[in-house]
Amino acid sequence: MTTQEKQNGSVMGTYGRFPVVLESGAGDTCTDEAGRSYIDFGSGIGTSSLGYCNEAWTEAVCTQAKKLQHTSNLYYTKTQADYAEALCKETGYSKLFFCNSGAESNECAIKLARKYSFDKYGKGRHNIITLINSFHGRTMCTLSATGQEVFHNYFFPFIEGFRYAAANDIDDLKSKIDNTVCAVMMEYVQGEGGVNALDKAFVDAVYEICAENDILVIADEVQTGVGRTGTFLAGDQFGHKADVTTLAKGIAGGLPMGACLANEKCADVLDKGAHGSTFGGNPVCCAAAGAVLKTVTEKGFLDEVNKKAAYFREKLSTMDGIKSVSGMGLMIGIELENKTALEVANAALEKGLLVLTAKTKIRLLPPLTITYDEIDKGLAIFKSVIK
Repeated sequence: MTTQEKQNGSVMGTYGRFPVVLESGAGDTCTDEAGRSYIDFGSGIGTSSLGYCNEAWTEAVCTQAKKLQHTSNLYYTKTQADYAEALCKETGYSKLFFCNSGAESNECAIKLARKYSFDKYGKGRHNIITLINSFHGRTMCTLSATGQEVFHNYFFPFIEGFRYAAANDIDDLKSKIDNTVCAVMMEYVQGEGGVNALDKAFVDAVYEICAENDILVIADEVQTGVGRTGTFLAGDQFGHKADVTTLAKGIAGGLPMGACLANEKCADVLDKGAHGSTFGGNPVCCAAAGAVLKTVTEKGFLDEVNKKAAYFREKLSTMDGIKSVSGMGLMIGIELENKTALEVANAALEKGLLVLTAKTKIRLLPPLTITYDEIDKGLAIFKSVIK
C-alpha cells in the first residue's frame, strides 16, 4: 500500500492534496519519497518562513525539546516570557495571548472585542464588521466572520453578530456602522480571497470612523505578518496600528503557533478564566518563534525581502500569459490570461515547482530567505508552464 493510499484510508478527506509525498527539505527545496526535489514557492502556505530546517531555527527547537517540551499554562516558563517580551517590544503592543493557529488567534480577538464593549457599554454592542472576500478561519466563529458566501453552508446555524462590508467601499462601511458595532476586522491583503491589498484611503477611513465611535480595529495579519509583506507588520506600510493584531502562519517557522496582540486599552480585557489554551505558548514553539523573530529583525533582512519582492515582480512582468500581479512583498497573486490556476499548479508540480492557488489566481508565498538562484530556477519553470 502506498503512502497516499494509507493516508487516504485513515485521514478524513478534507483537503484537495497534490499527488506528492514530501519527506525532507533543506533551504528553499524539499524532496519527495522517490528522491525528486521541488523548489517551494509556497512554504507551507507561508508558515515555513525561514525555509526548510533553517540552522538557527533547528538548533533552537532541538535545544528546547531536550530541556522541556511542554508544561501547562498554570506555570511560567522562561522561553515563553522571553519571547512574549521580545514580540511585544518589536510590534509596540502591550500584551498578547498565545494560541496555536490563525483561527484561534482570530477567535481570541473576537472575544476580546466583544468583552471590551460589554465591560464598557453593557449588552447589545457586539456586532463585528468584516469585509466581503475576507477569510478568518475554519472554526464556527471564524467561518461566520469570513465574508465569503461559499463558506456559509452545511454547518447551520452560524454564529450571529457579523456584518459584511465591501472592501475599499467607504460608503458601504459607513452604512454598516451603528451603536451595536464593537469592532471592524480586516486583512490588509486578502490572501485566500485572491491576494488583494486594501486601498490606503479605505484603511485610513476605517481607523478614522472607528476612533470616532470607540470601535476597535482588529487587523488579521495571520498571513501578512512577521515580515511577509516587507515590514514586520503589514499595518506599518499603511501608517496605522490596530487595537488588536492577530498573527500565526510564519510566526514559528513551521510549528503550530498563533498570537493575539493587544494595545494598552485592550491589554487587560481578557482576565483570569476569560480565555485559555492548553498548548498556547508551548516552550518548543516559543523557542522556534524566537529564532524566527531574531532572524527577521536582523539589520537588512527586511530590506532583502523587499528587494526579492521587487525582483519577483520585475521577472513576472515580462512573462506572456500573465494578466496582472497583486499583493505586497513576498505575498504575490498572479492573474493568468489563458490557463486556470489549478492547471498551472499541477503543471508546475510535474516540473519540480510548488505553488499555491487563491481563487482564480496563482499565489506565491516563498520562504523569506529564498535565494535569487532558486527564484530564477523556479520562475523559469513557471514561465514554461504558463505559455
